[in-house]
Amino acid sequence: MNYQELSDKIINYVGGQENISGLTHCATRLRFNLKDETKAQTQEIKDTTGVMGAVSKGGQYQVIIGSDVGSVYKEILKKVPALDGPRETPENDNRNVAAKVIDTITGIFTPILPAITAAGMLKAVLSLLVVFKLIDKTGQTYIIIDFMADAAFYFLPILLAASSAQKFRTNMYLAMMLGGVLLHPNFIAMVNVIKTSGKGSIHLFGLPISPVTYGSSVIPIILTVWFMSYVEPIADRVSPKVIKFFSKPLLTIAIVGTVSLVIIGPFGYLISDAISTGIKALEEFSPWLVPTIIGSFTPLFVATGTHYGLVPIGINNRMSAGYDTVIYPGMLASNLGQGAASLAVGLKSKDSTIKQLAASAGLTGLFGITEPALYGINLRFKTPLYAAMLGGGLGGLFMGISRVKNFTGGSPGLLTLPSYIGNDTLKYLYLACIGSAISIVIAFIVSYILYKDPVIEIAPEVENDVPTTPTSAVGDIVNVATPVKGEVITLKAVADGMFSEEILGKGFAIKPVEGIVYAPFSGVITAVFDSKHAIGLTSDTGVELLIHVGIDTVQLNGEGYEYAVTKGQKVTLGDKLITFDLASISEKGFDTVVPVVVTNSSDFGDIITLTKVLSEPGEQVMKVIR
Repeated sequence: MNYQELSDKIINYVGGQENISGLTHCATRLRFNLKDETKAQTQEIKDTTGVMGAVSKGGQYQVIIGSDVGSVYKEILKKVPALDGPRETPENDNRNVAAKVIDTITGIFTPILPAITAAGMLKAVLSLLVVFKLIDKTGQTYIIIDFMADAAFYFLPILLAASSAQKFRTNMYLAMMLGGVLLHPNFIAMVNVIKTSGKGSIHLFGLPISPVTYGSSVIPIILTVWFMSYVEPIADRVSPKVIKFFSKPLLTIAIVGTVSLVIIGPFGYLISDAISTGIKALEEFSPWLVPTIIGSFTPLFVATGTHYGLVPIGINNRMSAGYDTVIYPGMLASNLGQGAASLAVGLKSKDSTIKQLAASAGLTGLFGITEPALYGINLRFKTPLYAAMLGGGLGGLFMGISRVKNFTGGSPGLLTLPSYIGNDTLKYLYLACIGSAISIVIAFIVSYILYKDPVIEIAPEVENDVPTTPTSAVGDIVNVATPVKGEVITLKAVADGMFSEEILGKGFAIKPVEGIVYAPFSGVITAVFDSKHAIGLTSDTGVELLIHVGIDTVQLNGEGYEYAVTKGQKVTLGDKLITFDLASISEKGFDTVVPVVVTNSSDFGDIITLTKVLSEPGEQVMKVIR
């Protein structure tokens, strides 16, 4: 692969150097922060040799490369050196709170994952050496390897301080110093004395300091560095220019260090403890639920970038309880299901290109890196995705019921199975292997049965901007009209992977200019929702259509929406279905785009859509051909 040429193309297709405000990368993806995402040419990027896919989610524009991502990243930095510094913040950052939070979590945890993965794998290797009696747990070799692995976990606050400082654009070395404050041996000794004796207290100028330790903690240091990002600029402004060199860092550390020990640290500790307690309570009440959900839906979490919100929970569980029973076991089942589903495609496909990609992506998925399988095969052909979700869900269900414990983390895959060795027992390793086998076998079999090589068809000609029926089409044709007045766009332009990747089905979307939804064809209302933000209807010929008003608008709980029909009611073309307050929804920060999706797309031979700058309700914009 020519990394220089590939990096040039990617820079060009994302809108040029001037459109890039930040860039990081994880195991398989380039993660861009773009000043204007509308300038990105997504289809051109996806069609570029060396690129497996592209998606915009969580405040980032992500280009999936695969295992060569590090080499491409380095080439881009050579061409845009400014990206190696602090990330710029767009002047008009109109992302919603959820997108900003996901972007922040991703930016903080992505840089430290190599250290966490190395520590987890080292722990796994150590467990194997002990199990096979190659080393003695009382010997120096074990002790040395053990503290080498523990270093990343124990000093996690310092690692997080560095990555948090980069994300919050504050001084990295002062942030790392704050991490050192929380971990200093003298402070830990004071805490241990109080805990051992059961009496005494710690005070700083009369201010009480909670006797808690912060080794391996996650939340306290992130909150501390976030607070520092506000204090440091103030210290800069109030410091006289002639003494700013030492007064600025002095004020910053004195203020932030004190507030951290007295308020932020204990508060963050309480949050971590509450999360751990909540997970334990959930485990006691229903131990199978969360691993099953994670095993089933992690592919969608990865596709939307939200899986990074789960990583800190898994780390927090291991640091507080010594093991994790919900996040990593579920992710293990999901990753293995994805790898197996892709391998099945590689075995069954007659297309040499698909066969080669599916086989290599499947093996990578089994070892814990799923993006090549997800974007290269599973999302692309849909049925492997369904198989992976089924296999991952059932594998997660087994691990949840049997309460499988993960002790050291790592990238969930076959190589990290030894991370389930702990408490001087192989019990959880055996159970993890059984759960893994369930995921692999079910996903492989279902994917092999359902997958069919795509049929190459000649695109139908379009005259006068009106789609026509292909001459080879056989069967019924259902015309679908615009249900909302506005600009008709492609689903790929929708800022939600569920729609843009056509996970729910094929269709189109509308940028509305008025708040009324009309029936796009004659049929019956088959689905209504308490939040009133969407409606499902089925045509007389069996086309199942979902009209979804806005993105993430389920959070509004029906505010601004009203149904004009009820479930089971028959409607004709042009009947009013929903009224919604377009201005109010937009003011609350929600994207008002209206995706219109054929949810049973696989039942039809072809679906042809038409885009239009302004379309009136009732105008035909889609043909569904059986």
